[in-house]
Formats: sequence, structure tokens, C-alpha cells
Amino acid sequence: MFFRRKKKTEPLLQDPQTAPLFDLAPAEGEGLEGDTGDISTLFLTGDQGDDRSRVEVLLGAIASVTESRDLEPLLVDIVDRSIEVTGAERGMLLLTGSGGALEVRVARGRGAIDLGSDVPGELRFSTSIASQVLESSSALRATVSSDSEALELGRSVFDLKLRAAMCVPLAAGREKDHIGAPPIGVLYVDSRAATRRFSQSDLSFFAALAQHISISLENARLHLDSLEKSKLEQSLELASAIQRDLMPELPESSCGFELGGFFRPAERAGGDFYDVVPLKGERLALVVGDVSGHGIGPALITASAQAGLRSYLRIVPDVAQVVTLLNQDLSERIDDGRFLTLLIGILCDDGSLEVVNGGHADPMIWRVATGKVETLAGGGPALGLIDDFEFEVTGSAKLAPGDVLVIFSDGFSEARDPDDHSHMLGETGVADELAAAASEGLGAREITARLVKVALNICKDFREDDMTLLVLRHPALPSRYDNL
Repeated sequence: MFFRRKKKTEPLLQDPQTAPLFDLAPAEGEGLEGDTGDISTLFLTGDQGDDRSRVEVLLGAIASVTESRDLEPLLVDIVDRSIEVTGAERGMLLLTGSGGALEVRVARGRGAIDLGSDVPGELRFSTSIASQVLESSSALRATVSSDSEALELGRSVFDLKLRAAMCVPLAAGREKDHIGAPPIGVLYVDSRAATRRFSQSDLSFFAALAQHISISLENARLHLDSLEKSKLEQSLELASAIQRDLMPELPESSCGFELGGFFRPAERAGGDFYDVVPLKGERLALVVGDVSGHGIGPALITASAQAGLRSYLRIVPDVAQVVTLLNQDLSERIDDGRFLTLLIGILCDDGSLEVVNGGHADPMIWRVATGKVETLAGGGPALGLIDDFEFEVTGSAKLAPGDVLVIFSDGFSEARDPDDHSHMLGETGVADELAAAASEGLGAREITARLVKVALNICKDFREDDMTLLVLRHPALPSRYDNL
């Protein structure tokens, strides 16, 4: 049977002539053992109606623990029923706040009266009893029959003319990390009636109720954690979808040049991006950017930078001025420690190329005439570091038919074996694989696929950093521009 009586117990109430007027410690033989696991031996009083009421309240609390997902009504109901069963005038559920002090979560009066509408800080109770229970993790009851003894318990007890109070701790939880942890709060009742004295069976019942309130609070916390995790997952998925939508779907060719691109964030959303923007005058803007870090924060900066770039590129003809304006904009809005490395190449229909490099990896060009790879070295600082820096064109070249231009983020060139960090693709590896693929006459998309396969094989698909790659090939036989 779930509830059982001890064959022999100490008298719950001593003779009024010899009993102590107040007791702030459990009497010998009446204390709660361990984590209140033996309290069921002290519930029943022998009064059939009273015992039935207690069992119903406790079973109702147990059922609510497993069924309820709405915590507030559950706690209010438990406090109301504990007042009814114990015959108290008031009941309160107090939880420890961020500073460690007890804060009233639920305050109720007899008759299901809500006391929580009182002015904050005006709801008074025996803080000395509640604090002692919190510190000792032990259930306590107190009976007072004179003003002098009330003052010994605390000024609030005297002012409120309390004659009985009872308080039990709320356990921190059942998880391994919570074992031995201090209570998260207390359950408290009191009464001003001189005829009301809380018995040991009252205290045992009250402790059992507190145990199930603790479980309810933990279940609610776990449920809330689950909801928050689900919301976070949805937010990350939404951010990832938005970022994917911001990445252009590259046509096979634009302005007569073949195109290929690859982007893979280290997390759901990343700080890398690429873009290809057709401009007036039969020009093409090639962009690769990399915001420091990865995740939601860098992704937000990425979206802002990408939108700003597209606007500036369409109204400002000087590419160096475009980068200068974007740098001024970002410097005002991003936190210290954040920055954006950026490379923009403006390609004309005759193959002439101008590059502005803001702290980014140098682009590479494979020359069909020599079969070798060149780099366009040089550049200014990353954007967001020096707000008044004036950027300039840092490199120029002319692509001949058959030449291949490759722009990438450092996350791509630094793809490394997670089991052997010394094994890394590196810029030399990118150049070697580019030369091998381009010399076979592969198109931009095939070259992109070859480079990506090599990088992912090295890092074993481990996501250490965002990876971005943009490939452009000047066709060996120039065609009319089918995508201006």
C-alpha cells in the first residue's frame, strides 16, 4: 500500500502544560529522513475524513505532475488545497531569486483568495522561518502562544500576530547535477488562530506536497527548455533559409562568362557570402565576403553588408568608393571585434578586371597560355576596423579566353583534417587543384565541383568554418552575352 502507518510513534502533541511554546526544529523521532522518502509513514491521523482529504490532495498533486503543462494554475491549486487541508489561514510558495533572496511566487488566503495583488514588498510572512528552512533544507513548524515568544521568532511574527507557522523546502530537482544542491525555494503556511497548532502529521503531509511541487517545477522547467530549444531550432532554420535565399542562383553564364559557386556555413547560418551583380556598361561585379565568426550574429551582418553592396554598386560607378562607403556604414553599426573581409572584382566584357581587396584572401587566376596560377596580391584592411579608411583598387588583370578566376574565403582554403590539423588544403592546394582541373578544359561548374570535393575530403565534411568559393571562366570561344 502506498501509505502506511508506523506501529509506534511519539505523541504528535504534548500536554499543553509541559510542551514547548514554539519549536524550530523537528522533534526527535519525527524528523524527515533523507529526501523526505519516509514521510508517507506520518501522513495519516486516524480521522477518516481528514485522511481521505489528505490522500485526495496528494494524489491530485501527483496526477497534476504528470499531466499538467500549465504551471501557474497547478501551483495555485496546490497552495489552495494545502491551506484547506492543514487549516492554515495563508499559504505561500516562495522561490529563490537571482540574488538568492526568497521571492513570493504564489500567495493565497483561505477561501481561494489571491494575495498576490498586494503592493510588492508589503506581503509579510516569517522570513526567519523561511530562511532557516532554505539554509538547513529541513522542514520546520512553529507554535507561538505569547507576544514575547513571537518577538523571538521575528518582528513579522509579532506584527502579524501569528500563532502557528509551517515551512518545508522545495528540492532542486531529480537530475544528477541537482543532487545535494540547495533548495530552490520553500512552501509556507501560517495562522493567527490561537487554537491552531500544526502537528507532525501536518508537517509530514506538507513535506510530501512540497516534494511533488518540486517535481512539477522541474517538469515545467524541462518543458520550457524543450519549447525554447524548439523555438531556437525554428529560428536557426529560418535564418538558414533566409541566407540561402540571399545567395544568388548562378546562371551557367553571365555577360558571356561561365560561373560556378559554392557556400556551406559551419552552423545553420554563417558569416560568408558571395554575389554576382550585373552592372551597367556590360560589367559584372564578383563579390566574396567573410564576417568574423559564424552563426546568427555574423549572418545578420552578412545580410546587411550584402544588401548595402547591391545598392551601392548600382548607383556608385567607382568600386573603391563602394567599399569605402560600406566600411563607413559597418564601422558605425557593428561591435568592436567584428569585421568583414571583402573582395570585389569588376569584370568588363573584354576580360579586363579591377579588384578591391579589404583584408580578404588573394584571388587566383589560372592562365591558359602558361598553365600556371597567378595571384592578385595586395589590399587594404578588413571592413569595420578603420572607419575613415579610403579604399583603392589593389589589383588589375585581363582574362584571356580560357582563363579561370577563383575567389574563396579562408574557411575554404583552410579546410583541414579534424584528426590531423597539419593536413590542410591551403592556398597551394587550391592552386594545384585549380591548375589540374582547368588544364582538363573543365567548365566553371565542373571546376567548382572538383575543388569542393577535394576540400570536403580533406576535412571529412567537418564544419570548422564557413566555406565559400566563386569560380569564373572566360570561354575559349567568346559568345554573345545571353545574360546581361
